[in-house]
Amino acid sequence: MKLYIAEKPSLGRAIAEALPKPQKKHQGYIETAGGDVVTWCVGHILEQADPDSYDEKFKKWQLAHLPIIPNQWQLKPKYKTKSQLAIIRKFAKQCSQIIHAGDPDREGQLLVDEVIDYLNVPSQKRDSMQRLLISDLNLPAVKRSLNQLKPNKHFIPLSVSALARSRADWLYGINLTRAYTIQGGKVGYQGVLSVGRVQTPILGLVVNRDKEINNFVSKPFYEVLAHIFTPSQQHFTAKWQPSEACQAYMDDEGRVLSKGLAENVVGRITNQPASIDDIKKQQKKLNAPLPYNLSILQIDAAKQFGMNAKLVLDVCQSLYEKHKLITYPRSDCRYLPGEQFSLAKSIVSMLAKAKLPFSSAAHQADTSIKSKAWNNAKVSAHHAIIPTQKSPLGLSLSNLERNVYGLIVRQYLAQFYPAFIYQQTHVALTIAGGKFATTANVTEQLGWKVLFEKISDKGTESKSNSDSPWQKGLLPELNKNDSLHCEKGELLEKQTQPPKHFTDATLLAAMTGINRFVKDRALKAILKDTDGLGTEATRAGIIELLFKRGFLKRQGKIINATPAGIGLVEALPEMCTTPDMTAKWEATLNNIAEQQANYKSFMQPLEKSLHELIDIASSNVPVSLKGIKSTVKPAFKKRRRTKKKEA
Repeated sequence: MKLYIAEKPSLGRAIAEALPKPQKKHQGYIETAGGDVVTWCVGHILEQADPDSYDEKFKKWQLAHLPIIPNQWQLKPKYKTKSQLAIIRKFAKQCSQIIHAGDPDREGQLLVDEVIDYLNVPSQKRDSMQRLLISDLNLPAVKRSLNQLKPNKHFIPLSVSALARSRADWLYGINLTRAYTIQGGKVGYQGVLSVGRVQTPILGLVVNRDKEINNFVSKPFYEVLAHIFTPSQQHFTAKWQPSEACQAYMDDEGRVLSKGLAENVVGRITNQPASIDDIKKQQKKLNAPLPYNLSILQIDAAKQFGMNAKLVLDVCQSLYEKHKLITYPRSDCRYLPGEQFSLAKSIVSMLAKAKLPFSSAAHQADTSIKSKAWNNAKVSAHHAIIPTQKSPLGLSLSNLERNVYGLIVRQYLAQFYPAFIYQQTHVALTIAGGKFATTANVTEQLGWKVLFEKISDKGTESKSNSDSPWQKGLLPELNKNDSLHCEKGELLEKQTQPPKHFTDATLLAAMTGINRFVKDRALKAILKDTDGLGTEATRAGIIELLFKRGFLKRQGKIINATPAGIGLVEALPEMCTTPDMTAKWEATLNNIAEQQANYKSFMQPLEKSLHELIDIASSNVPVSLKGIKSTVKPAFKKRRRTKKKEA
C-alpha cells in the first residue's frame, strides 16, 4: 500500500482525484480502488516545543535563564490536529511506500519530513520515499506530476535549510523577546516586546524612513535649459551637463546647489551659437517582463488596487485551491520549465474564450513566440505563477479574485507578444564652452506594452530635460555640421524632496530588494542574487504581525512606526534592527539548500552571537520606552474580563 501525505486537504483531494476509482472517503483520509491511501497534514501539525518543555523553571521569564538553547530539540503536536497526526501514524506503519506531497518549497519540504522523523518511520521506508511536486491542482497537471516522482532524498538539503531557519528563529525570537520584555518592564512598559530576526529589521526600515522624513530639510537646486533653433527654425531644448569644475557647488547626487553658478550659465549661453558634438541613434529592444512570483504580484496589486500583501496571498490561495485557476502561488521563481511551453496554446485559447477583459488580448497573442521565461536552468522546486488550463467561465469570482487573476493573466499573455522596440536619439552639444544634451525616443513597435500602458496617439515619446523618462515631443532632423542657435537659457529652480513614507508596495519592494539597505559592500553584492528579507510565503504575515503587535500603523496607504515601534528599535543594538544580519542568514540558508553550506556552520555562530546579544540586553535599560504604553492588551486580561461577565 502506498501512502500519499499532502500538505493540505485540498491538495490531498486533488491527488486522490487522479488515482484509481471507486474511492472511499473517510475522516482525514481517502482510500483508492487499489488500496492506496491519501492523507494530509493541515499545514504544520507539529511545532517547536515551548521553553518550559525543556525545563519547568523557564515558565518564569528571568534574565538569569538566558539564552535558552536546547541540547536536544523537541517538537510537539498541535492540539487541534492531534487526530490527523494519529491517522498519519497509523498508515505510516501499514504502508509499503510513502510519497511526500508537501508544497513545492522549503517549508513544504520540512513540513512532511518532520512528521516522518517525529513518527520514527523505519529507515528502509525513508530511503524509498518519493517526492511528488504539484504546482497546479487541475486533474491533467496532477496526473503529469504523478508520472514524474523523484527520490525524496534529493530534497533533504531543502529540508535541512528550513529546519535551520525554524530553530534559529526560535532561538533568536524566544531569547531576545524575553530579554527586552523583562528590561522594558523596568522602565514601565507593560507589553511584550517581540523581537524577530525578520520582523525587527522590517520595523527598523520603517522607523529609519520616518526619521529621515522628519529630519529632512529641503534645499533648492538648479537646472539650466537651453532653447535651441535649427537653421530651418525648428525648436528643441537641451539640458546643461555640469563639468567636474562645478563639483564644489553640487551635492552627492550631482545637483547644482549654487543659484549664482546656474544664473551665470544662463547668461553665457543666451543668444549664442551651439554646435553638435555627437549624434547617436540606436534601435533599442525591451522584452516582456517575466511572469510573476508572489512578491512582484503583491507589489503590483498594491500599486493598482491598494491591496495589502496578506490580502493578495489570501486571494491567490483561493484562486489556487478553491477555483484551480492559477498555479502554486507561494513561488519565488519567475521562470517556467521548458515542457510547460507545450501547454501555452491551450491556455491562451481558453483565455481567449473566457469573455473577460483580457480575452481580446489573448486573441492577439502569438503562441509561437517563446520568451526568455522558459528556462529550465532557472526553475527549482516551483515555477512562476501562471493561469492553469481551467477556464474561469461560469465561476463566481469576487472583484478581488478577478483583479488578481487579471494581473496574472496579463503577465502571462505578455510572453506571447513581440518586444517593445524604439529608436533612441542622443544629441550632445556645446554652447559657450558648456556641455548640453537631450534624448528622444520614438516608438517603432509597441509589442507587449499594448497590454500595460497607453502611449501617445502619435506613437512617439521623448525623453527630454526633466525627470520623466518619457515625454511628448520629437527632435528635429539634425546633422553634426548644423549651425544651431541658442535663443536663450532658462533657469529651473527645484526643491530636494524627502524620501517617501513606506506603503505596502514599497515595503515589499524593500524586502525583496534588501541589498539597497545593506551597508556591508560585500554582502550587498551577494544579496543581489538572493531572495531578500524573508520568503515569499512569510513576508505578508510578518508585515501584518507588526501591525497586530502595535509596532506599525496605517494612515491611508502610508505605513508609519508607532511610539512603541520607535522605542523598541532605539533600545536594540543596531545589528538587530538593520537587514545585514538576517540577510546573511538568508544567504546561508540558500547555500544549505544548494549544499554549499551545512547546518552546523550556520547554527554555531548564531549561538555565539546570541550570548553576546543577551549580555548587551542585560546591561542596558531601554530608556527609549519610558512613558510609552503598549496598545496591545495582554491575553490574560481579556480572559479575566470574560469570567466577570459570565459571573
